[in-house]
Amino acid sequence: MRLTIVGGVAGVVLLLATACATPVGVVQGSTQDVYRTLTRSVLSTGKLSPLSEQTLRRLGLETRFEAEPEAVIAQLRGDGSDLTPDVLFTLAETSFLYAEQTRRQDFYLAAAVYAYDFMVQARGDLAVALDPRSRLAADLYNLGLVRGLAAPQAAPPAGSTTTGFESPVAEANLDARTLELPFGRLELTMNPEDRLWSGYRMTRFIAVGDFQVRGLRNRYRQAGIGAPLAAELTPVATGAEAEQARRHIAPRTKVPVTAIVRLEDVRHGVAAGQLRGRIELYPADRGRTIEIEGRTVPLELEPSAALAYQLESAPIWESELKGFLSATFRLSSESLFMLYPYRPGRVPVVLVHGTASSPARWADLVNEVQNDPVLRDRVQLWVFTYNTSNPILVSAGELRRSLEGIVKNLDPDGRDPALRRMVLIGHSQGGLLSRLMVTQSGDRFWHNISSVPIAEAKMSDGTRAVVERTAFFEPLPFVTRVIFVATPHRGSFRVSTLVLGLVRRLVSLPVTLVQTVQDAAKEGVISPQALAAIPTAVDNMRRGNQFIRVLSSSPIADGVTAHSIIAVEGEGSPQRLNDGVVAYESAHIDGVVSEKVVRSSHSTQGHPDTILEIERILREHVAQR
Repeated sequence: MRLTIVGGVAGVVLLLATACATPVGVVQGSTQDVYRTLTRSVLSTGKLSPLSEQTLRRLGLETRFEAEPEAVIAQLRGDGSDLTPDVLFTLAETSFLYAEQTRRQDFYLAAAVYAYDFMVQARGDLAVALDPRSRLAADLYNLGLVRGLAAPQAAPPAGSTTTGFESPVAEANLDARTLELPFGRLELTMNPEDRLWSGYRMTRFIAVGDFQVRGLRNRYRQAGIGAPLAAELTPVATGAEAEQARRHIAPRTKVPVTAIVRLEDVRHGVAAGQLRGRIELYPADRGRTIEIEGRTVPLELEPSAALAYQLESAPIWESELKGFLSATFRLSSESLFMLYPYRPGRVPVVLVHGTASSPARWADLVNEVQNDPVLRDRVQLWVFTYNTSNPILVSAGELRRSLEGIVKNLDPDGRDPALRRMVLIGHSQGGLLSRLMVTQSGDRFWHNISSVPIAEAKMSDGTRAVVERTAFFEPLPFVTRVIFVATPHRGSFRVSTLVLGLVRRLVSLPVTLVQTVQDAAKEGVISPQALAAIPTAVDNMRRGNQFIRVLSSSPIADGVTAHSIIAVEGEGSPQRLNDGVVAYESAHIDGVVSEKVVRSSHSTQGHPDTILEIERILREHVAQR
């Protein structure tokens, strides 16, 4: 009797203790915890999404999937006919998860196929757009392609039990071939002409979506469909047309490109186990959308990652010092490069770097402009590179020759008005070179070194050609706007006697220039002082130097719109400040339509305020007709 009473009391106590935790109920969670639970997926956490788990539970397969994932995937597929969107999505995610666990490329491809079928079945209404599976299916398709089309890798370590696909690799093999699927085969075709790009053939494809990007302020990405890649280039072997097309494209350019596999009658192919697909390549400069099954869809684009990959360990970084110390060091026979092939109707914006620098220092500006929704289809970015210790007049002569040559080559008949609305943006010494493109110098530079009128000077034809190219400047008629960035119009206060002595001992000057000066001196055309001290660019930028005095007194040509962006460090009135290299009073000039002061060091090309001001000016420029 006592035991019965005790047992009854225990039962009552247990019932009371559990009265607050019913078998079904809710628990208060934070916004972040609940959202993470609802939106997790195989791509974000390595676990199936709640939507796929739901399908497995409904079919009684959740527990078995943990023990026999391949068998469950085969059971889900069945004979491949009449697969509902719920099952297709679950097949895509479970196949990708299993591929991640085993590194089997056939299951990565299967994930892409199922995801493609899911997207084809979906209709473009609001319900589909809000379905989280729509975006996830696109990502499974994109990454499934990258992994499933991966190029062969090195053999796995001894004792490894994997299939030789050790980790998500960066390179994709886009050759036409037949690949195995867990339930059949996928026959891939490709048009070789799709690989041609501006006189080059795209030969190696790197999956940039796998990279973390460093050094850029923003990573721009367009969510869409396809595998975002960076294509490396090989010159097309022969042909004058191909040679001309690639003339101003740097050989180490990495082309942002998106690869898709367009599947034919995917529903029937999944059921039959025999699929046909066509590999298609879409360079980012040729468009941002494609048509699939009668619908316009965006391409997956990773332009910032492709740009960062191009600059990773690139020789251009080494050229900054080498190009300053040696007059003969050149990365290429060309000085002016396009980032993309010429597009009529787009305004050229030419970036000219400063001393001991390179076009790579414009990376943040390039990244922002190329992804600006207003500017990206209205301008085309070009970069000029040069040996930055050469006399500024020599470098300016090379810039003028390059600009005149490219305009004549691209549009000899003058049919592209945009090409003749060119904008120059010059940083530091590059600003001085840009100013010479819009300056009427007359014979002022010539008279710095000679008292003989140029028409009366006796010299060989070769010497005269060099003199005329480097001492006489007229405004280029196709340059209509110039932006000076931290430009020492009146010289740099950092150029001391000690610095000049060190530079003169370290740098070399062009042999042709030295020979020209010597030949002119023999004829008595130039002064002995000019022969004794051929200036470097650093000499030219010393405050009080005759060159900088003449240039600063030369007006900017009529019809050219000029802007100044001036960097200063510290607080207070900018008139008393400098950027560490150039004082405000040197960077400030009259006659500009706008002057923007940025609180920054001299290397201000990547400063947010500098980029915003340049974008503002460029939008104003392209808005004008």
